[in-house]
Amino acid sequence: MSHGETPGCYFIGLIIMRRYHNHYCKVEQSEQGEKVSMICGTDEAGRGPIAGPVVAAAVILDPDNPIEGLNDSKKLSEKKREKLSLEIKEKALYWTIAQSDPDEIEAINILWASMKAMQRAVEALPVKPDMVLVDGNRVPELNVPAKAIVGGDASEQCIAAASILAKVERDRQMLKWHELYPQYEFDKHKAYGTPKHLELLEKYGPCPIHRKGFNPVKRVLANL
Repeated sequence: MSHGETPGCYFIGLIIMRRYHNHYCKVEQSEQGEKVSMICGTDEAGRGPIAGPVVAAAVILDPDNPIEGLNDSKKLSEKKREKLSLEIKEKALYWTIAQSDPDEIEAINILWASMKAMQRAVEALPVKPDMVLVDGNRVPELNVPAKAIVGGDASEQCIAAASILAKVERDRQMLKWHELYPQYEFDKHKAYGTPKHLELLEKYGPCPIHRKGFNPVKRVLANL
């Protein structure tokens, strides 16, 4: 893999379209009677690391095909995340994955790069959700109604599913980057700023996927 092979404007996950239902996600009661809503969850992985992309996913679950064990990806073991990721891709009505790469993170900062990645994931869906639930305290710019939910990856299954897909995909990419830059041991810390990663960063200097605007990287660059 070479730097630039997965630019932020490219989608890294294929859209999976499953069987068409007469209803999708959530049935609500209103004064006009029963209303069927298609609810999408979106979340990102990779805001904290000092290298690599921030990856986002958007998921519309199938209410007739429930998935047991969905939770905030950070609360699940790697083995459990991998298993659930496969199940989500198999059972969800629709899912997409998108990202923002280090160059874009540098250009617009990590917050807006995270928003952009989620926006791309949602807009890549082949259907227009009635509502998008976003983990956190703000929503990306979308052309559909959206609601931010703090702790949503633990309380909303569709957000939890998105967090799992994003985390698994980002970890997979960091393993690939480890093959190209083994001296940083990305396979162990996935580019988070662990003491070992910081030690190796000091020793070898930044590589092309390190986030130059992040303080640990900025300090090393200043001393080169």
